[in-house]
Parts: sequence; structure tokens; C-alpha cells
Amino acid sequence: MAEYLFHEGRNFHSYDYLGNFLTEEGCTFRVWAPNAKEVYVTGEFCNWEPTKYAMKRINDNGIYEITIPGIKQFDAYKYVIIPYNGDFLWKADPYARHAETRPNTASKVYEFPEFTWSDSKWIEQRNIPYQNALNIYEVELGSFKRKENGESYSYRELVDELIPYVKEMNYTHIELLPITEYPYDKSWGYQVTGFFAATSRFGTPEDFMYFVDECHKANIGVILDWVPGHFTKDAFGLYEFDGTPCYEYGDPRKQEHKGWGTRVFDYGRSEVLSFLFSSAVFWIEKFHIDGLRVDAVSSMLFYNYCRNEEESARNIYGGFENLEAIHFIKELNQFVRTHYPGVMMIAEESTSYEGVTKPVEEGGLGFHFKWNMGWMNDSLDYLETDPLFRGGIHHQFTFSMMYAFTENYILPISHDEVVHGKKSLVDKAPVSYEDKFANYRAFMGYMMAHPGKKLNFMGNEIPQIIEWNEERELDWFLLKYPIHDATHRYVKDLNAFYKKHSELWQLDGGWSGFRWHEVQDIWNNVFAFSRINESGDEILVISNFSGNLIRNYKLGVSKWGSYKVVLNSDARKYNGSGLINRALHTKTQPHKEFDYTLEVNVPPFSTLYIINNN
Repeated sequence: MAEYLFHEGRNFHSYDYLGNFLTEEGCTFRVWAPNAKEVYVTGEFCNWEPTKYAMKRINDNGIYEITIPGIKQFDAYKYVIIPYNGDFLWKADPYARHAETRPNTASKVYEFPEFTWSDSKWIEQRNIPYQNALNIYEVELGSFKRKENGESYSYRELVDELIPYVKEMNYTHIELLPITEYPYDKSWGYQVTGFFAATSRFGTPEDFMYFVDECHKANIGVILDWVPGHFTKDAFGLYEFDGTPCYEYGDPRKQEHKGWGTRVFDYGRSEVLSFLFSSAVFWIEKFHIDGLRVDAVSSMLFYNYCRNEEESARNIYGGFENLEAIHFIKELNQFVRTHYPGVMMIAEESTSYEGVTKPVEEGGLGFHFKWNMGWMNDSLDYLETDPLFRGGIHHQFTFSMMYAFTENYILPISHDEVVHGKKSLVDKAPVSYEDKFANYRAFMGYMMAHPGKKLNFMGNEIPQIIEWNEERELDWFLLKYPIHDATHRYVKDLNAFYKKHSELWQLDGGWSGFRWHEVQDIWNNVFAFSRINESGDEILVISNFSGNLIRNYKLGVSKWGSYKVVLNSDARKYNGSGLINRALHTKTQPHKEFDYTLEVNVPPFSTLYIINNN
């Protein structure tokens, strides 16, 4: 049955059939190589003699099998594939569960141990946080922290280094840049060679299980970046696996992302679908992952993504949508929703494709959340503009509310925004050194109050001055400097405030949870809105992105009485000016569509959170 379902594209657990399996008789290897002439297994158990162990083709669809006695856990091996035309191909196992550490490229025999999970309560209680706080700390494990000798911490060592920090900083989830095995550090894991193997850079699969289990014990969710859109062209990987396009499209109009130097999966081939379905399920089942953030979804949806129209394929209706990839995405998301109801499927999708987070039965793609790339680009453009000219692009900070509720959004300030000359988050604004930090704190306060869940890349919270570099650890030494330490404390307090106050997340999905108070003040670079929970409690948010102190700023409010500032990015403890608003009280005077007026002193480059005190 497993073999039949694999060839039908319906096997969601093909890792239980293909790959390597230790038994009493030895180790059984199975691999799919439909166009190979011959296939062999070789490894350190036979001194890498290429043709000692010939595999038997067991069906017409290209599955080969062999059982070899005497092989043990962690033995290195590869498949030697002889195509009908060409030289021997030395290939890693597509279904390997463990691999050698780069620069070595062999697979390793690995049978999962009897790991004792202690997260049953977490698994039972987790849900899709549409009406809960979701604040994600995005992490590249190799450069979060390093030892004195420059080595990265292991999965087990990161339990003591990363988890307490994430807990202390009040994040709800960790999102890991891909840990699916990859050969090149500078790809950050996005050019994958092992879709079932946790990278051996940081230890064994069992070590990673321990890491996830400890996260769950600390009430921290774990999201994994997953890359089903393309794969690297390294010779030992999936690239032309049996001497022909096997996992990738054969059609040159679909086959390659030239800008990335990668091959595109053939979503019309049943065995490739089983491979990708199974990879997603593998991480959820074997490692208890709480969510998959699917990378580069736009590149999967459209044949003409980063291609000229003349060089692009078209579908049967004449359009550029890749109907095969769309079908794959829908089927996978539907499967996860049905069988793993608490696991999030998150799309990194940058186009205006409709219904990304609608359920499949309603005509959508079935993701739970989508990264709001439009909000990110517009917000960072605004931050990078001189405050004197921000009024001219005022709409870029308000436009996101025109579509904020069309999808279930996550607001991402990710790794991609702090590399390759884009500057660090704190350094983006063209203002004085001191004002960079005030501007940063104002933006973070605005972001945490804006509708949508949150994601911030590691180092943004320190905040780093220089860009992230995967070859070295974050600049933790900056916390010795008062301005960095104070700003770091602000992020910690802001995260805690977000987790505690349902006004900021309970009604993220509609206008009932949001109301503008000031949307058109282009002269002062001021934005004001309120966030509301199901009980009707409100938090009034005022952001000033100018360098001017604004006294007695008039805002309309709906509730009469006294008000108080409950969080101020300009507080002295955060290295701000310490301007205090005392005895805030409404005036019985209508302002715009509101019944009452509130006058507030708004510091330069600041965000204030204000509540009714009655």
C-alpha cells in the first residue's frame, strides 16, 4: 500500500517506506530512481567501493531495494546511480534522516531512538492563535550566540542559551531559519539537500527533539521555515537525481530559478508530491513542530515569477498560474488542518493573490497566516525617509489598513530586511544617532499595536547597529551601553504588554478591533488609533514620527473621563526625554466624529499607549 500511494502522490508518510531502515537482518535501503540503468549502495562499511552492493529494481516505477547485513547507526553512505548516458552519480539519500556535517555530503544511517516526549499537555492545548497573542522571535541558530572559540552552540546547548532568553523577552514562539540539511552556510538554509534531516551542524535528530521538547515545557512554540519551492543544484543532491530531471521539471520554461541558481520541484509528478507531503508531515509528527512557514510561495504560484513572460510557461487556460503547485498547496494545507488542527501553516507570499488564508473549501489556499510583505515594505520605506519629508508618503503608513483584514496577517521584520546593504532596523532612519533609537522605539510601539501578529528577527531587539552576519554571533556586547540596554528593556516590556493586553490581538481580524483617531496629519507625522477587545476595552495609540515635541495635541475619544499613559517609548528608563502627561482628562467638546476631546503632549519620535482610567 505504501508503494502504491507513493506512486499515486498520496503517501504522506513515504519516509516510512523510502530511505534506510535498521532491522535484525541488517539495513534496508530503498530509493526512487525511475530512469536509472543501475543503482548501488556504497559507504564506509565497504570502503566506498562503488559497485559492491547492487540494488534490485522492485517495480516498474523505479524503486530499488537492498538489505545489507552488519551496518550500524551513523554509518555513512551514498547511492551510486548509473544513468543510461553519463558517468556515475554519487547521490545522498533524498529520504535520509541524518547526514554528515558540511563540507562532507554523505547520508548517515539513522534510526530514531525511543525518545520520551513530555509535551503532551502542550500538544493538546495548542491552537491556531487567531484570537491570541502571537509574537515570533526569528532565529538563525548558528549565529544567535557562539562560543569563545567561534563554534556554534548545539541543539542541546541552545536549550540553556536560547530558551531562557526568549522566555525572558516575552516572545510566544521561535521561528527557525531552515534547519533542513543544507551544504552552504551563506544560503541560511534556504538551498536544501536534506528535506528529512535536521542539520548535523548542531547535533543529531534526537538532540533537536530534545530542543523542541524543552521549548514546549517553557511554553514556547516552535515554527520551522520549510522550502518546498526549489532545491539546490549541488551534484550530490536532488539535482537530476537519476541522470534526468527527476524531482524537477523537465520543461526549461518551468525548471529553474536562474536568479537563485536552483531547480523547481515538478508539482505534476506524483512521486514528487508524496516526497513533499511527507517532508512536511515528518517535521510535524517526528519533531512536534508547531508550524511551518512556507518559503517563497509566490515563486510556486506563478510560472513567470522572476522570469520574462516570453520565457515562461502558461497553464491550460493561458494564464501564468501554476495550477499543479496550487493544487499541491491546497491539498497539503487541507491535510494539516484535518490531521494536526493546532499546527500553523504560514505563507511567505508577496503578491496580491486572493484567498491565501481562506480555507480550501471556501476557494482559498488554506494557509492559516500570511506574511504581510506590503506592510513591511511600506513601513520600512517610511522609516528610511527623512522625517522632514515623511508627510509626502504619509499614506504608506495608513495604506495597510485598506487591506488589513483581507487575510490573516503576520507583520514581519525578518532576516531579509537587515542584510545585503539594507542596514539594521535601528540604523534605517536618516536621523541623529540618539534619534535613531527613539525612532526605533516609536516604530516598535506602532508595530505591536497595528492589527496582525508579530515577527522580529534576532538582533533587532538589542538593537544591532550593523547588519546581521551569519558568520558571527549577534553583538551582545552592545548591551553594556546604556542606550542599547534601555532600548532592549523597552522591547522586553513592550512584548510583555502585548501578551497581557487582549486589545492588541483578540480582534485582529476585523474592524471591530480597530478605529482610527487621526489618519491624515501629514504636517506632524502623527498617527492615532485605538485597539479594542471583545469586552469593549480600548487602548489609544499615538505615534509621532517627527522630531518635534507636540504640546496639547487634540484627539477625539469616545469615552468621557480621565486617561493615563500606560506605556511610553519616550520614558526615561528607555533612554527617552521622560516627558510626562499628568491629569489627562477629556473635554466635553466634539472632535471629528468623536464626542469628546483629549489633549496630549506627544514627545518627538515616540509612541504612547493610553487607556481610559474610569
